[in-house]
Amino acid sequence: MLARNGTSMISLIIPPGEQISKTQKKLLEEAGKASNIKSRVNRQSVEAALISTRERLKLWPKTPTNGLVVYCGTVFSEDGRSEKKYTIDFEPFKPINRSLYYCGERFDVEPLKELLEDDKRFGFIVMDGNGTLFGTLQGSSKSILQTIKVDLPKKHGRGGQSALRFARLREEKRHNYVRKVAELATLNFITNDRPNVIGLVLAGSADFKVKLSQSGLFDPRLVEIIVKIVDVSYGFENGFNQAITLSEDALGNVKYVQEKKLIAKFFEEINVDSPKVAFGVEDTMRMLEMSAVENLIIWENLEYMRATFKDPANEESTIVMFLKKDAIAPDAKTYKDAKGVEYQVIQSIMLNEWLIENYRKYGARMQFITDKSQEGVQFVKGFGGCGGFLRYNVPAAETQTYKVEGGEFDPENDFI
Repeated sequence: MLARNGTSMISLIIPPGEQISKTQKKLLEEAGKASNIKSRVNRQSVEAALISTRERLKLWPKTPTNGLVVYCGTVFSEDGRSEKKYTIDFEPFKPINRSLYYCGERFDVEPLKELLEDDKRFGFIVMDGNGTLFGTLQGSSKSILQTIKVDLPKKHGRGGQSALRFARLREEKRHNYVRKVAELATLNFITNDRPNVIGLVLAGSADFKVKLSQSGLFDPRLVEIIVKIVDVSYGFENGFNQAITLSEDALGNVKYVQEKKLIAKFFEEINVDSPKVAFGVEDTMRMLEMSAVENLIIWENLEYMRATFKDPANEESTIVMFLKKDAIAPDAKTYKDAKGVEYQVIQSIMLNEWLIENYRKYGARMQFITDKSQEGVQFVKGFGGCGGFLRYNVPAAETQTYKVEGGEFDPENDFI
C-alpha cells in the first residue's frame, strides 16, 4: 500500500536508551520544515502524520528496553479507491540498535526484517578432488559464496615418466590446491580481522578436508571455530546439502535444520498413512477450526485469501471460502464463483495474516517454513504449502462436511 500524495508516511525508530523528549524535539523541527512544502494537500498530510506521531509518543514515558518503533500515515490501496489511517507503535521483540526517521511514500520496514534474521551464521567448505565450494547457512537462508574447480593428476602417471618425479609433481599440485583453498577461506570467512561466522564445517569425499584443517596454511582464527568435519559422497552443491544434514547436531537451533526435521517428520506420518496429519489449505483450516490442530505448518509465501461472504440462501449466515490470491481483490465488494453464483463480500484477508492473528484461539502452535530446502519445496508443491499435526483422530465424515475450492462451492453441503 502507498501514500497517494507524495511523502506522507512516517517511519520512526528510537533505539534503547535514547530519550523520548529528544525525538519529540526532532519531530517539531520536521514539522517546521514540512510547512515549506508547496503542495497544500501533501503539506497537510505530512503535518497530520507528524502530529499523530508526536501524540502517540506521549503514551510512552520512556523508551522500552528493546527500543520503540512507530509507523504513522494514511495509506491507500493500489487502485486508490480505499484509504486507511495507520498509527502503530510497539516494542520490538529484541533490541533494535539503530535510529531512524523517514518520511516517504512507503513505511520503511527493512530494520524490522533485519531483526527477523537468525544471528547464527555457519560457514561450510566442501572440498574434494574436483573442486571446492564455500557456503554459509543462516536461519533458513543457504548461500553459496564461491566455487572453484581443479584438475589434479591421478595417482598413476603415463608411461615413460619417472615415478618419483610424477609423485613429486602430484604432491606439489595438491599442496598448491590446499594453499588456494586456505587463502579463499580467509577471504570468505574473515571480515575486519574476525571470523564472520560462528562455526565452520569442513566436508569432502577425500582426505583434503583433514589436510586443510591440519595445514599451517589454514588461518588459525578459522581453525578455532571448526565445529565438525564430515564425509560426504558428493561435491559442490549436493555435497553442501549433505554436509548440512550430517552436521545437524553441531548446528544447534538453526532454522534451516529445524525446518528440515519438522517437514521430514511430517512426511514420515504421511508415508505410514497416519490419521494424525492434515494437509492442503481446505482440510487443514477445517481441522484448525475444530481445534484439532496441535502444530500448524505454513509456507511463508502462501498465496491464499480467507474470504467471508453472506450466504445467498440465508442472509443471517455467512460462508467462508479459501481462494487463490488472484481470484479475489482485497477490497472486492462481490465475488462470483465458477457456477455464476454471486456472493456479497464481508471480509477478505490474506490467509497468513489471518492465521497470525487467530491461530492461538484454536490452541495451536504455528511455524512458517520456506521453500529453500528440498523438503520445503516438496511440501509446497506436493501438499499446497499448508499442513499440520493433529492432537486427535478426526473421523472422515467430519472432514467432509466442509469443502471449499477456489471458486467451487456448494451451499447445500458447505457451512462455517
